Amino acid sequence: MSLISISRRLSKQVDALRFAAPVHTVYNPLAYARDPHERYLERYGQAPKEVVFVGMNPGPFGMVQTGVPFGDVSVVRDWLGIHGKVGKPLVEHAKRPVLGFECKRSEVSGTRLWGWAKERFGTPERFFHRFFVVNYCPLCFMEASGRNVTPDKLPAAEQRALFEVCDQALARTIELLAPSLCVGVGAFAKKRLEMSLGEGGPSIGTVLHPSPASPLANRGWAPHMEQQLRALGVKL
Repeated sequence: MSLISISRRLSKQVDALRFAAPVHTVYNPLAYARDPHERYLERYGQAPKEVVFVGMNPGPFGMVQTGVPFGDVSVVRDWLGIHGKVGKPLVEHAKRPVLGFECKRSEVSGTRLWGWAKERFGTPERFFHRFFVVNYCPLCFMEASGRNVTPDKLPAAEQRALFEVCDQALARTIELLAPSLCVGVGAFAKKRLEMSLGEGGPSIGTVLHPSPASPLANRGWAPHMEQQLRALGVKL
């Protein structure tokens, strides 16, 4: 078992799922952005890790474009040193084109998370020696308008089918990386960690999501997040 084999299996499983309105378009960057995604796994996913951060699902200007969780283009290219071929989803929304590393839009959550890692640790190697970042769900959902739909807003039946395969993949990922602590980036991710891992596994905690939709994050995400990490026993 490897992170790449887990990713490829999950990609096939989620591609087989179907979603009704209000979901209009679904992107699976594990498929069309497989090249940079697997480069990220190969370069930085060596086990064991001390802490694994778990996000919700891809953002339209982050992982949707680069295949890397929270993957703002400039950070992925210039700090993580990852590039690669990014194709197109089977159906592309006119208002949310996949431009890959040519995308000029910034992913605020990604610039905050990876910007913190760069400022705190300096090099990717120092950060990934202890930490890793994954997303729980690999799919990005959009309404006909292009508006984002988060997994927690899907109908119950669609959630059950999606969460079943994502829970399995997350459990395998955590088993492989063997962290002492798993940190949900936001409440949704923490809940899925609890449901996926059950009792007897690593400790589970949460930190504030860096989304610009969060007023608290907009007042200074990194200091707040570091305070939460220290409360979970993480030495910085």
